[in-house]
Amino acid sequence: MREGPGILLARLLMASVFVVMGAYRLLAAADGAAIPNSTLVFSAVELVLGLLVAIGWKLRLTASLAALLMLADALLSHPFWALQGPERGAQLLHFMKNINTVGGFLLLALLAGGKPRRL
Repeated sequence: MREGPGILLARLLMASVFVVMGAYRLLAAADGAAIPNSTLVFSAVELVLGLLVAIGWKLRLTASLAALLMLADALLSHPFWALQGPERGAQLLHFMKNINTVGGFLLLALLAGGKPRRL
């Protein structure tokens, strides 16, 4: 993808959430934190995918996979619909942040390769 400095910065910022959170959980586990195996696998995938997006490797594919991963995380980790009161609002906020990130990764995937694509 031929990109200017603004798109490069946006791509790096998009990737940073996966790199930072994936690495954070893996390092916590290495320091002895009790983290379920499924979370460790998710974190490793998240870290690798974030690094691939950051370097721009097969960006259409990696950004699409990142969008799917973030959508799955939103649905599985933030079930606002099952909560009430302040907890519902807090989980709705996290859910919508994830959905916003899904949109960003989809946009990145559609712009990858230099020629905008249609969904």
